Amino acid sequence: MKRDGPQVIFSFLLVVTAVIALSCASSPRALNSVSVNPATAHAQAAGGQVQFTATGYYSAPPSPITPAPALWEACYQGGLTTGVVVNSSGLAQCTGSPATYEVTAFVPNPAFRGACSQVVLPCGGSCGGSVGTAQLTCQ
Repeated sequence: MKRDGPQVIFSFLLVVTAVIALSCASSPRALNSVSVNPATAHAQAAGGQVQFTATGYYSAPPSPITPAPALWEACYQGGLTTGVVVNSSGLAQCTGSPATYEVTAFVPNPAFRGACSQVVLPCGGSCGGSVGTAQLTCQ
């Protein structure tokens, strides 16, 4: 019986390396929650601006992350509004009538791999991430 010593050893080492690599691989950290700061703010109704910042709280370090990458929107009485416009960095500007609006930040969850794959639903709903909210009163 012929033995292929070097090939057997190489194959064994290859399997051991693969097992170690797979056991050390970690799953993506999960997003637990999102907060928006300031939680409440006031601005002038015509053109007043407030800078909001999202913070993501994760299941593993680094956590928290500020600013967390977020998709921003503004809502009024449960529906999308043009009374406040929020840009991609969280800067909100009052453009409509004096009222209290909800500013919403959607932060995608890196651990989510579902069918809806990180979709923002209007005014606080989400699929594949977490939402944080704040109040902006335009006076």
